[in-house]
Amino acid sequence: MRNRSTRVQATEAVHDAHDDANRLGLATAPPELLQVLVADDSTAARAGIKRAIEPHGLHVVAEAMNADDAVRMAVAHEPDVCIIAVDLPGSGVEVARAVKQALPDMKIVMMSATARDEELIEALRAGADGYLLMSTPASRLPHAIRGVTRGEAALGREMTARLILEFRERGMRRRVVVHPDRAEVELTAREFEVFQRLRRHEGTAQIASRLGISQVTVRRHVASVLRKLGAPNRRRAIEMLEHVDPDDSNLR
Repeated sequence: MRNRSTRVQATEAVHDAHDDANRLGLATAPPELLQVLVADDSTAARAGIKRAIEPHGLHVVAEAMNADDAVRMAVAHEPDVCIIAVDLPGSGVEVARAVKQALPDMKIVMMSATARDEELIEALRAGADGYLLMSTPASRLPHAIRGVTRGEAALGREMTARLILEFRERGMRRRVVVHPDRAEVELTAREFEVFQRLRRHEGTAQIASRLGISQVTVRRHVASVLRKLGAPNRRRAIEMLEHVDPDDSNLR
């Protein structure tokens, strides 16, 4: 059940501020009051979010510092929007998944300090309605939060571009003939790119940084290629693919 007294007090505060502005001839219609849960283990981050959104009719009804508390508070308060840090202790993505299962209409905006492709995809699959970087300007945050309640996706320009690229690459396949037995295998564009970088003697950490993915994801791509090629290790896989022209556009 929502905390009705808290909602009433917050509503009165919004309308009092609107009345003051109205007397000065500055007001339009007061914004609809929205309740927000903020889940981040950083006290400074939670305070920063509150400062950015509360002057705009977005009232923080609960704050959580870990995954368990975030799920419990979301169910107890049923806010309009949950703002959840991806790296929340216990997994912010798991909070999003659990909250969406319990409250399918709840709007969820994930926030992350880094732009990682796999984090973005995982968060959206868990049910998130938005994914913003911590570096998002404070002035944009209230508009993004209100947007998700209207059915809009809260994604920064950079993350939108990365999402489009990720889905485009996942839909592309490269058919390669493997040396020496001439067998044909099919690799994703990202798998092929990872191995092209391995051929250039780039390490796992360097590849992850260049592609904007985690080292775990790089290793997952490598393992997938080894399985498809039937290769025992990276060196053998590189030998099997060394004849393939990286500029060959045999994609579909």
